[in-house]
Amino acid sequence: MRVYFHGAAGEVTGSLHEVEAVGRRLLLDCGMIQGSPEAERRNLEPFPFDPGALDALVISHAHIDHIGRVPLLVKRGFRGPIYAQQATAELMPVMLLDAASISEGEAERANRHRRANEPEVLPLYTRDDVNEAMARVRALPYDARHEILPGIEINFRDAGHILGSSSVELWARDDAGRSRKLVFSGDIGPKGTPILRDPATIDSADLVLMESTYGDRLHRDRAETIRELGGILDAAWREGGNVLIPAFAVGRSQELLYWFARHWDEWGLARWRIFLDSPMAAKVVAIYDRHADLFDEDARRVWKEKPNPFRLPNLHVTATRDESMAINRIDSGAIVIAGSGMANAGRILHHFRHRLDRRNTHVVFVGYQAEGTLGRRLVDGAKWVRIHGHDVRVNAQRHTVGGLSAHADQHGLIDWYGAIRTDGDGRHPPLALVHGEDKAREALAGEIGERYGVTATLARPDMALEV
Repeated sequence: MRVYFHGAAGEVTGSLHEVEAVGRRLLLDCGMIQGSPEAERRNLEPFPFDPGALDALVISHAHIDHIGRVPLLVKRGFRGPIYAQQATAELMPVMLLDAASISEGEAERANRHRRANEPEVLPLYTRDDVNEAMARVRALPYDARHEILPGIEINFRDAGHILGSSSVELWARDDAGRSRKLVFSGDIGPKGTPILRDPATIDSADLVLMESTYGDRLHRDRAETIRELGGILDAAWREGGNVLIPAFAVGRSQELLYWFARHWDEWGLARWRIFLDSPMAAKVVAIYDRHADLFDEDARRVWKEKPNPFRLPNLHVTATRDESMAINRIDSGAIVIAGSGMANAGRILHHFRHRLDRRNTHVVFVGYQAEGTLGRRLVDGAKWVRIHGHDVRVNAQRHTVGGLSAHADQHGLIDWYGAIRTDGDGRHPPLALVHGEDKAREALAGEIGERYGVTATLARPDMALEV
């Protein structure tokens, strides 16, 4: 078995790993590169392999940095099956149709302003491309081993990151009966994440590919984080302002609503107007409702005893652009959860343009902000930002609430890897770190080397590892 690293090898986004085994070739994820405009232009480049030569695609979860180039892969010649956990399979078209709509809109705007001698700008892919790709999706449950190609089996294990997120166990057995096992972590969630179950423990592997997004840091205590969030809301109310929260439509948005339901009385949330401002929101919420069997015990209890997080009495799910724009006529008392999570697209930009210059605006970042994104610039303290062609002064108060991250921190990653042994002698298996910036990967590699005596490989584009 050989693994080729093509994406998320030295950066967080753009997950793309190729596996060659028993005469077959498959991909683990096919994600979009996110960040600066320069970084995102790389999505247009040819794949470093022939899409038509691939036999299958296996998806870890439905975030765009793991699935965002799937329609492009099919458009460029991939004709194999796409395997995903059941909830992931339902979330994929919601996420990808939104991405296609954004790409089509950007192309349309660019073409309105292009000069006569300039070529037409085309979207990365269209909604028709998404529909063609989704026809290839095959949904599989957790914890059920399936042969997807002759001699190759996979098993999805709950990764605790978002609904349907999976770590992938992959076995390859040749004609002589020799078997090798690869484990791909996907994105690993922290233990104790609301709604979701804790990441499943995997006991054996011959090679592990593990994410390292927060490999150099520890998250704040969750209880302390929740107290901080309540304090931010209280301060914003006293100052007569609004709260803006850029959040991914899948994952952080649902967790925020969970905490609002859990602390409904304590935080005085009945006095607020709460907006889930995302065209995808209602669809995503419905998918969560259909998969309540994947919730943890505490979430099932909250759904029974508290206001339903997805049906808070003052929650407004804004479907249309006009409804979204109307929010900006509210000068105080509004909590707005809007996409995108890194503030590099979506409706949050509209709210930022109207509210960042006000000192009583509170902006709350609840997830990772990639290099080159507007979210990262704001977290880093930018005084001015450009939004929709306008320079906007940043007077708003900014809060980074790291304890709500959907990714495991350094200790969580070390513990997850530490449970895995090789079948033969019980040692820890070889490890390749992906999905992390170098600073995070180097710190994590050092800690793992000290604790387990394993020298982790820092994956680079076009690097190959033999198992």
